[in-house]
Amino acid sequence: MAQRSKTTFQKREREKALHQKQRDKEVRRLEAKQRKADRVPSLGHEDPDIAGIRPGPQPLPDQWNWTDARDDRGGRHRP
Repeated sequence: MAQRSKTTFQKREREKALHQKQRDKEVRRLEAKQRKADRVPSLGHEDPDIAGIRPGPQPLPDQWNWTDARDDRGGRHRP
């Protein structure tokens, strides 16, 4: 009987591993596609981090708005 050489056996094992990796990758792709299809679409195309921001200077937040505490003479706080 003829025996297989060591390199032929190793090559076959590498091919099996490669095919298994390709199958696993295809499964991951299908799962990602399904997750993407099941995801609830956002109500707009606006990034939630910058929602409500308009071009140009932005109004100061209330904690930074201290114009009410200044007097009209020099911008100093009232005693």
